[in-house]
Amino acid sequence: MAAVYAPPPDRGLTVVFADDALIVVDKPAGLLSVPGRGADKQDCLLSRAQATFPDALTVHRLDLSTSGLLLLARGLAMQSALSRLFRERRVDKRYVAEVEGCLADEAGEIDLPLIGDWPNRPRQKIDFAIGKRSLTRFRTLWRDPAGRSSRVELEPVTGRTHQLRVHLAALGHPIIGDELYGSGSLASGERLRLHATDLRFDHPLTGQSLHFHRPAPF
Repeated sequence: MAAVYAPPPDRGLTVVFADDALIVVDKPAGLLSVPGRGADKQDCLLSRAQATFPDALTVHRLDLSTSGLLLLARGLAMQSALSRLFRERRVDKRYVAEVEGCLADEAGEIDLPLIGDWPNRPRQKIDFAIGKRSLTRFRTLWRDPAGRSSRVELEPVTGRTHQLRVHLAALGHPIIGDELYGSGSLASGERLRLHATDLRFDHPLTGQSLHFHRPAPF
């Protein structure tokens, strides 16, 4: 049975930056980036943003359960320009996650091809035959002395659906709070411990180098 969508209360948009071309917001966990299917899934980050910025348009997305920095365009021309930056991998994105167990390596790469697991949607799976190349770089920030968890910085070089979640689960260290790829159902009040902390890119109009940071709330 599908989970009931219960977005967090709308307490106002957390705007990190806004000008005539673009908007950077901090998305809360549990809120869709864009509307889903059905009347019950229309409350989303985009609709909340458009209440303040009617010309706001989607450039990229974060998973429902992921919080953090999300970039929106103002108008179709900026949507095209910013989308091009993502396609050409000229946007540097960083995430912080807490994972189960202690990672052995201080840093490394996870290069495993991903494709949708259609009979088990929305799950994704590793498929060496027809999967699309997916690359994640990681750096271990902290290890729990008791061996229960680690904090890790993640750089998704590619941007596949659920890439960070599947890649870490494949290492044997699923993200804490991950109901799809983790070790079990969430405890009461638990969330997916994955947060988009950093965005770096050049402003498409001015060429100014921009860097936005929001620390993880866990």
